[in-house]
Amino acid sequence: MTRKTITRRKLIKKGALASIGGFLYLNSPVKAMKTISGTNKQAGWKSRVILIRDKDLLTDFNKPKPDRILTMIDQAVVALTGKGDPLEAWKEIVKPDDILGIKTNVWNYLPTPPELEQAIKTRAMEAGVRDENIGIKDRGLTREPLFQEATALINTRPLRTHAWSGVGSLIKNYIMFIDNPASLHGDSCADLASLWKLPEVEGKTRLNVLVMLNPLFHGVGRHHFSKEYTWEYCGLLVGFDPVAVDSVGIRILQAKRKEFFGEDRPLNPPAKHVFLADTRHKLGTADPEKIELIKLGWMEKSLI
Repeated sequence: MTRKTITRRKLIKKGALASIGGFLYLNSPVKAMKTISGTNKQAGWKSRVILIRDKDLLTDFNKPKPDRILTMIDQAVVALTGKGDPLEAWKEIVKPDDILGIKTNVWNYLPTPPELEQAIKTRAMEAGVRDENIGIKDRGLTREPLFQEATALINTRPLRTHAWSGVGSLIKNYIMFIDNPASLHGDSCADLASLWKLPEVEGKTRLNVLVMLNPLFHGVGRHHFSKEYTWEYCGLLVGFDPVAVDSVGIRILQAKRKEFFGEDRPLNPPAKHVFLADTRHKLGTADPEKIELIKLGWMEKSLI
């Protein structure tokens, strides 16, 4: 497929079509996009989130063994889709004619591990997506043709505390789809979920992977980082609903803060954008009572 510059009118039209197509496609086998759309929720319906951990995952800080991280993401996707094997599961998520953007995160202290990026790309290619139609990028997305033309997105980043939004997690990870991220910093970044209505984004996210290898559970000030406030959790949180995944991640982070400080220590500022993504923007569900949490692997001190 030859990529070329497209006009904003075409982009908006294309985004709308992708939104409809993504809704119909993912809603069919796994009912995933019901949560993303905020509609058609049946009584008792829950958003599925997979927590998977491996105590022997890491070789160093934020550095997983490639074979083990691949196995983890495979097992999570199988559990999420209900399919019988990893390839079947990945074929539910991406299609051979997709243009796939893997939205990563490059914050130098705690980036998305390259081993996870490669695992996702490998499985996408095995599901039929062409190498030249897969991009892995964090910044500069408004000037990146592949991400502007993408029909599918996979969203992945590590969980950490954040001085402006309480946490840096999946909902916030799409802030690089706008030229002026600071425009959403007001009121503790309350309206970050509005990013998911952009034509470049809406309806395109096929999978969300919140990296929980060495989460950062405390920080003071802009870009603060200390390994003292990380721990080897050795996990991934995976789901179709970014709000549900972020909500579970916050609960784990808060539990770790209580364990470490010996008392309840609320995030400062509070991560209000995650809960407003549910109540104000109808992006997904943040309510633990409406989340089906499936735990796989090593669960010692899972904190949830």
